[in-house]
Amino acid sequence: MPMTRSTRTLTTEAARAARQWYVADADGQVLGRLATRVANVLRGKHNPGFSPHLDAGDFVVVVNAEKIRLTGNKLQEKQYIRHSEYPGGLRRATAAQVLAKHPTRVVYEAVVGMLPKNRLGRKLATKLKVYAGPDHPHQAQRPLPLS
Repeated sequence: MPMTRSTRTLTTEAARAARQWYVADADGQVLGRLATRVANVLRGKHNPGFSPHLDAGDFVVVVNAEKIRLTGNKLQEKQYIRHSEYPGGLRRATAAQVLAKHPTRVVYEAVVGMLPKNRLGRKLATKLKVYAGPDHPHQAQRPLPLS
């Protein structure tokens, strides 16, 4: 007689129904430490029913991205590289230049770089909202502060 094992797991529907919104204030926080915390919440690793192949994470709103802190010489030495897909279209910018012109891009790329590089990661990235200042249009979702 074969043994049967019954374990209850959090289904996809139950995980989506229990989604929460969080707001993280980036004012004075170190970029990598904030990005790690945000990526874990987006991924759903804080939930007891975490499953690596499911989207069971929560929404995260990051405010004050322009006040993020980088340690060491990263402001002058860290390079952000992009390509326009045209010949000679390689563009480089330091972290200080990107932070001055597009402050949300620094936080967004740090978090997305910590997510899986597949369809699931692209889906999880849509639940990240980054704003340069303290205001955001997601007050109706009543986001909780992210510790």
